[in-house]
Amino acid sequence: MGGLALYHVLGVASCVALLYFTLGEVDLRHISLPSLSLPVSGDLVSSRAAAAVRAASFVERRGHQLFLDGEPFYPNGWNSYWLMDQAVESRSRDRVSRMFRAAAEMGLTVCRSWAFNDGAYNALQVSPGHFDERVFKALDRVLVEAGRHGVRLILSLANNLEAYGGKTQYVRWAWEEGVGLSASNDSFFFDPAIRDYFKVYLKTLLTRKNHLTGVEYRDDPTIMAWELMNEPRCTTDPSGDTLQRWIEEMAAYVKSIDKKHLLTVGTEGFYGPTSPQHKLEVNPGTWKDNNYGSDFIRNAKIPDIDFASIHLYPDTWLLKQHATVNEKLKFVKQWVASHIEDGDKELNKPVLCTEFGLSHRAKGYNPAHRDVFYKAIYDIVYRSAARGGAGAAAFVWQLAPEGMEEFHDDYSVVPSEHPSLHRLIKKQSCRLAKLRRGEGEETKRGLSACAAGSS
Repeated sequence: MGGLALYHVLGVASCVALLYFTLGEVDLRHISLPSLSLPVSGDLVSSRAAAAVRAASFVERRGHQLFLDGEPFYPNGWNSYWLMDQAVESRSRDRVSRMFRAAAEMGLTVCRSWAFNDGAYNALQVSPGHFDERVFKALDRVLVEAGRHGVRLILSLANNLEAYGGKTQYVRWAWEEGVGLSASNDSFFFDPAIRDYFKVYLKTLLTRKNHLTGVEYRDDPTIMAWELMNEPRCTTDPSGDTLQRWIEEMAAYVKSIDKKHLLTVGTEGFYGPTSPQHKLEVNPGTWKDNNYGSDFIRNAKIPDIDFASIHLYPDTWLLKQHATVNEKLKFVKQWVASHIEDGDKELNKPVLCTEFGLSHRAKGYNPAHRDVFYKAIYDIVYRSAARGGAGAAAFVWQLAPEGMEEFHDDYSVVPSEHPSLHRLIKKQSCRLAKLRRGEGEETKRGLSACAAGSS
């Protein structure tokens, strides 16, 4: 009887927590894509909510530019990879809301985050084709909360690294089930059984119906784009052929299910075997010969890929060269400008710097270095956007609200604790927002953040 009573208490507590989040903290009456009026009770779906979400506009690509509501779209963005994970438990959900509020105050309009967690704590996919509904509901909440703050999402679908499972977990699953061809992590890209595992996950995610809005993810414009994998590498095939075939196959599969959303690969931007010599020379330091199996231009040219992505970490990439601050800054400018040039002249697609950061642990680090480096990146992107070029956006890695020290890395920024960087990020948001000529909600929201002050 004591155990049964405890179950009753826990059940009531869980319901209260769920109602608090869905009806209190995530106020469904004020979603911003566009504003919705949601008469809900618990998890009951509103047909008005579904209709309003479907009526909102999707971000689209026209040549080398992003468009929204018929006007060029210049997002300023950031990374908070942990959103789904932190939305699972009631004790940590407030972090999601606080991050979106802080971002909206800075005029940030797109967040890149993980839509995967394979076999780890709070796993979305607990085993091949088996999903935890509790975690899926957390991702549902992230979509709603993003929409409420006028933020769109780039959702990454897998990890090359082991964090949150990654391709290592898929290989382990296949090996444990006795169907794996190899114990190599790169078998993720060529093992038929693993490719089938991944396709099951893709279909399940893309067709997921949000329990709060009743809208399938593939129909939700809150999502700006899908990213096939965070920093894909296939070191066992430096020719790039294995990774290229995987990208082509998975991009086509995603588009066969979801033709509304943009799609990117998630590459870091390393030039590969098919690139001309002058482009190979842009690769950082000892990485010039790029044996990671990626090939930026070749990968991005795939027809089903809508925009190219690059990352930028001068501290790590130039570590063995013992580069000075000025040498790192020179590299940063060349890296970003070179890839935007590719978007303009070679790809005819937008180029987004979806991760960039400067480590506070680098030798000789000074907080002012971040301001200088980040401003250099922002300036190149802005100049491209101002002339209608392929440079679409730059996403700082990573932002977090106060009290998330356990998620910090060498690059983490709490905006409220770094006033000069806060001003720099907001300034970029404002000047990009002013490039939009339309009168839509996105433009008004961006300009409203600017009008609220510069700090």
